Parts: sequence; structure tokens; C-alpha cells
Amino acid sequence: MTENMWNYRSTSGHLTGADLSGYKVEATDGGIGKVDKHNDEAGDAYLVVDTGVWIFGKEVLLPASTVISINADEQKIYVDRTRAQVKDAPEFHRDQHLADPQYREEIGIYYGIGGPFGRPL
Repeated sequence: MTENMWNYRSTSGHLTGADLSGYKVEATDGGIGKVDKHNDEAGDAYLVVDTGVWIFGKEVLLPASTVISINADEQKIYVDRTRAQVKDAPEFHRDQHLADPQYREEIGIYYGIGGPFGRPL
């Protein structure tokens, strides 16, 4: 895990400035959707994943630190969460949450210290 959940792991293969929109996102146990939006700014990097019909069109925000690897040739992003963990994540509503620090804190709790994963940031 990276020191900061809002940064990509150094081993992920992420290249700053790469457009990840449309990449398929794979959990540890199968596909979860496609990247709708992403931000790769240091300290504020994340993916917004459209889960489509899999969980009835819910969008979720995944901190960059959940990304294990990026395969540009296959246009796939692999994350270290299961489908159930992503499904249970707090729902993302673009108009409410994109710049909401309280929502970011909720995501931080869910994916970090004190959340169901019990792992330090």
C-alpha cells in the first residue's frame, strides 16, 4: 500500500498524463466496469468507475492506491479489491461528491484505517 491512498503505487505502471478513460476495471474476482473519469494529480489521484448494469449503474470512486497494475495494451486496470468490496463502497454522485472533502473522508475511512480493510494508509 502506498503512503497516501490518493497516489498510484510506484509499481502500478501508471504514467502521468495517460488517458485512462474507457479502460476496463478488473477486481480480484472479475470485471467491475469502465473508467468514466480519472484524475492523476499527485496526492489527489482517483478513478471514477461506471459499474453499468452490474450494480444497476452505480458509480464508485476508487483511490489510486487501489490500483495494482495498468495494462495499456489491453486497456485494463487491475485493483486490489473484490467485486463485493467495490459494490459495498459509498456511492459516488458526481454533482455532490467531486469536490466534497467529507465524502473523501468517508472514502478514506472505507478504504483505509478504520474501514473494513483494516490496513494502514
